[in-house]
Amino acid sequence: MTPVRQLQAYRENQITTTDSCTVLLMLYDGAIDALKRAVSFTDQGDMAAKGRDLLRANDIINQFIASLDYEVGGEIAQNLDGLYRYMLDQILLANVSNDPMPLSTVIALLSTLKSAWEEAIAAQRGQVAVGGV
Repeated sequence: MTPVRQLQAYRENQITTTDSCTVLLMLYDGAIDALKRAVSFTDQGDMAAKGRDLLRANDIINQFIASLDYEVGGEIAQNLDGLYRYMLDQILLANVSNDPMPLSTVIALLSTLKSAWEEAIAAQRGQVAVGGV
C-alpha cells in the first residue's frame, strides 16, 4: 500500500470510528482550513488551487445545511440555514471577484460557530459524566 493510500485509509477509519460531535468539529476545521488556503492561493494567483479549496469549503457548508433538522431545531435551525447560505454567497463573491476579504468573514463566522459547538459538546459531555442526560 502506498503512503498516500495509507493516509487515505487512516482518515477514512478516523471518521468512521469517531463520534458525531467530533466529526462535526472536524468538518468545521476542514472548512476553515480550506478557506485559509483559498485566501493564500488567491494572494499567490493560483486560481485552480483556490477553486479546489473553495469547492471543498462550499461542499462542507452545504452538508451543514442538508443536516439541519428544522422540526427539532426550530428557529435555531432556520437561523443557521440563513447564516450558512450567507457564507455560500460570500464564497461565491470571493471567487468571482478574486477578493479574499469575504473569505475572512466566512472564516470568522465558522470559527465562532465552531467555538459555540465546542462549548455545547463539552457541556453535554460534562452532564453525561456526572450521570445526567
